[in-house]
Amino acid sequence: MPGRLQLRRRAGLMAAEMPRSKGRRVVMRVGLAALVAGVVVPVLCIVVLRFLPPPLTPFMVIRRLTTGTSWDYRWMPIAAMSPHIVRAVLAAEDTRFAQHHGFDWTEMESALAEQRHGRRLRGASTISMQCARTLFLWPGRGVVRKGIEAYLTVLLEALWPKSRILEVYLNTVEWGEGIYGCDAAARRDLGVSCAALDTEAAARLAAILPNPRHWSARQPGPYVRNRVATILERMPQVMVPTVRQSLDQKR
Repeated sequence: MPGRLQLRRRAGLMAAEMPRSKGRRVVMRVGLAALVAGVVVPVLCIVVLRFLPPPLTPFMVIRRLTTGTSWDYRWMPIAAMSPHIVRAVLAAEDTRFAQHHGFDWTEMESALAEQRHGRRLRGASTISMQCARTLFLWPGRGVVRKGIEAYLTVLLEALWPKSRILEVYLNTVEWGEGIYGCDAAARRDLGVSCAALDTEAAARLAAILPNPRHWSARQPGPYVRNRVATILERMPQVMVPTVRQSLDQKR
């Protein structure tokens, strides 16, 4: 039979190992929770929203809580939209949308080169990045949000076709105070459905997207009119994603 000294040693070893074992379990649980929150939940949401229209976005809710403004949000399938608004938004926001995989490195390098020459650093976000931000994140800036945005952009590009990214973006992007999506914007600013937009009207709507809460498509100022002219020039050269070939047939 073991002596008292041996029993005491064994008891001491067991007592010492208990905190270690408990610590390992805590680390494993935290790691599992992080995996679920960081991978499983975003992937599940993105898979579901590939097929269903989002009922709302965090952006809409935050704007409502902070400004008290109700929202006008009307979902319209991309096949029902005027092909002109699709081309105009691509021409205004992301001319290489059909070619890149979420990040336009050419545009980013151009923006950095302009900054090195003394100009203010301008944004180089793609439509994929803006869709991720609008659909899942909050208004504002910051390194953390940018990192999450980049991660979600990778997931969107991996799990959605380009046409779905474009469709969700066109329906959820903020297009004015409490206005979300091209149909609500077209009805508010131009008095017509998004399906009825002609080339110039579509260019006017696309021209205000960088600052839709301060610029007007109904009464465009000189800067917006210049942007409209630039967009109209670019529109014929814009490459629409191949899965949306019917857009060309509708022209």
